[in-house]
Amino acid sequence: MPELTLLEAIRQGLDEAMAADARVFVFGEDVGRRGGVFRVTEGLLDKYGPLRVIDSPLAESVIVGACIGAAMNDARPIAEIQFADFIYPAFNQIISEAARIRYRSNDDWHVPLVIRAPYGGGIHGALYHSQSIEALFCHVPGLKVVAPATPYDAKALLKASLADPDPVLFLEHKKCYRLIKGQVPDGDYQVEIGKADIKRQGSDLTVLTYGLMLHYSLEAAEVLAGEDIDVEVVDLRTLRPLDTATILASVRKTSKLLIVHEDNLTGGLGGELAAIVAQEAFEQLDAPIMRVCGPDVPAMPYAKPLEEAFLPSPATIADAMRVLAAY
Repeated sequence: MPELTLLEAIRQGLDEAMAADARVFVFGEDVGRRGGVFRVTEGLLDKYGPLRVIDSPLAESVIVGACIGAAMNDARPIAEIQFADFIYPAFNQIISEAARIRYRSNDDWHVPLVIRAPYGGGIHGALYHSQSIEALFCHVPGLKVVAPATPYDAKALLKASLADPDPVLFLEHKKCYRLIKGQVPDGDYQVEIGKADIKRQGSDLTVLTYGLMLHYSLEAAEVLAGEDIDVEVVDLRTLRPLDTATILASVRKTSKLLIVHEDNLTGGLGGELAAIVAQEAFEQLDAPIMRVCGPDVPAMPYAKPLEEAFLPSPATIADAMRVLAAY
């Protein structure tokens, strides 16, 4: 299998989907001639033309609103939000329309829409280009939220998202775009939405994580392996719906849980994960549930030392693993 970056895997998935189904089109800011601000859609305009790779106005509510209408009329739109930080003007369209139309129409109407959004920090994007938005949207029934962290999973989950009859928010970590590489099969394949993946087997403690923090957690786990601490690392992959079966099976095996995400601590997805485990597996726990998360400050700073202080690192994750293992 060829080795691709996360970015290349997503582009390949888009290309294959557009070649296979003329109903699939991309709509977003600078997705056409420029190929997107990160160049994910580079080359697609030349292959599929301006009616299927469409440069939008600088208006996220228009991007999502138009795609909702297209999705309800048998198209398969992919809305690109240039940075996840810019998604808020479309918040009402996503949560009050796309996520609720199936319910409010008594299953008569569906919105097969994929909303791609680059999120997260670590690229010196500062306040308005570094945000983690997942917790806001994981609260919304009717909306699926996926966050692949590897090239293999990114292509597979993109294909699964496009096949889904309901709206999917597809989160792509910006720092992973070119940093993370992996083998990606040619042709069509999917990973089921709602299924986590154990990226590293272990017996002493469980780490639940996703996105860039998956790779940092795996790095920390390898360090701990040299200290005879065996860490199991679970990549959530889908943030809504959560794979509670895999989560609980891992925690019941190791009896200890560390949750890692770069989003703010308070109100982050980690609180929901902790609540699920506390309710369903409390008697199997041998230690308090611990979290390593971004601090409760309004935004990620631009300055490199402050950005590094905000982001969990392999070192801070390893320190938390040591504390938890010592119980």
